[in-house]
Amino acid sequence: MWKRLSMLWLLVRGDARRLWIALRHPQAPRWLKVGTALVLLYLVSPIDLIPDALPFIGVVDDLVLVPTAIRFMLRRLPPDLQRDVEARATAQ
Repeated sequence: MWKRLSMLWLLVRGDARRLWIALRHPQAPRWLKVGTALVLLYLVSPIDLIPDALPFIGVVDDLVLVPTAIRFMLRRLPPDLQRDVEARATAQ
């Protein structure tokens, strides 16, 4: 499981930072918090769309679905919140 988490972290490092900034923002929508909780639950859950027991294919679903879900949520943010998140992410 740690290997899977470390590979995911390498893929979504920048998006995860933006998501964290957006979650802490006072204008963060409720759906963003719920969606992030669901993505985290899927990530740590032993139930996957494709079982990890299958070589290579079992890990690919995590490596595709989690970054896709994070980017989907970041793109659906209100425009003013997106600008603020981007400004804070580039300042760090």
